[in-house]
Amino acid sequence: MDQRLTPAALRKLRHALLAWYDENRRELPWRRDAGAYRVWVSEIMLQQTRVAAVVDHYARFLKKFPTVQILAAAREASVLAVWSGLGYYHRARRLHQAAKLVARQRRGIFPRTAEEWRELPGIGRYTAAAIASIAFGEAVAVVDGNVERVLDRMFAAAEGKEAAWQRVEALLDRERPGDFNQAMMELGATVCTPRAPQCPLCPLHTWCVSREANPARPQAARKRKQLIYGLARRNGSVLLVQRPANASLMAGMWELPILPDAQHNGAEPMAKLRHAITDTDYDVAVFTVAPARFHSSAANARWFARRQWQRLPLTGLARKILRRLPA
Repeated sequence: MDQRLTPAALRKLRHALLAWYDENRRELPWRRDAGAYRVWVSEIMLQQTRVAAVVDHYARFLKKFPTVQILAAAREASVLAVWSGLGYYHRARRLHQAAKLVARQRRGIFPRTAEEWRELPGIGRYTAAAIASIAFGEAVAVVDGNVERVLDRMFAAAEGKEAAWQRVEALLDRERPGDFNQAMMELGATVCTPRAPQCPLCPLHTWCVSREANPARPQAARKRKQLIYGLARRNGSVLLVQRPANASLMAGMWELPILPDAQHNGAEPMAKLRHAITDTDYDVAVFTVAPARFHSSAANARWFARRQWQRLPLTGLARKILRRLPA
């Protein structure tokens, strides 16, 4: 721990951070009720995903699966259908698996400690600590990308994640661990941002070695790719293709058939759109194709009416395309 942070300084730091959080925290749906199930769902959804993208999905998910028992009893396809558009579908599968364990083996009783949470599928060190501290008040610290950036700047040292865990553990307010952890994450998300930190607004300004220096981390260049899909319609139905069950990405999800570059014969696309996933931006073109072209389609292709595909586990891009079709 930095020698400047005496016990008195630590008390002031914690008070300043929590006072700032009490005054400035965003009103997010999972903060209105810090029950274990709601916190757990939100933390899984927030992994590698922006808050703005999670809010609507969170509301839809809880409306469909309001309790862990209802989630455990659902079919995986139904869970994936509600998750559609949020990406990283392995998260939904593991959440579903873990719900079954909680509902059946634990008889609906949630773990209370970070150590116990880590025994469930899809829950690592960060997620376990976040749930245990927020829902149950366990005095354990968390480190995500936002917290790591705040600490790197405060102490002018990029020492890696393990050193960050040790530093934030020493800073942790043990009377309000859940709020402290959320305050650190909130600070990184809204004030100590990667490219333009607002140092004068930061409650930790006094203790920050790097204040006003703006040591922004270099951003990796994004990839750019093209995707071409075929839209075949027949009697109000559309043709969709299911990804293989052993696919490395979005296994078992449904999407429009991909067209080779040469198969649209210079025609104008019926729709163009952009889609972003992780580090890649996609330029997407959708061409209308005749149903006869797919007479020899593989067994993983089927025709679906609107009321059917609306309930399917679609890829986010497929759902985005199909929502553009007239009702």
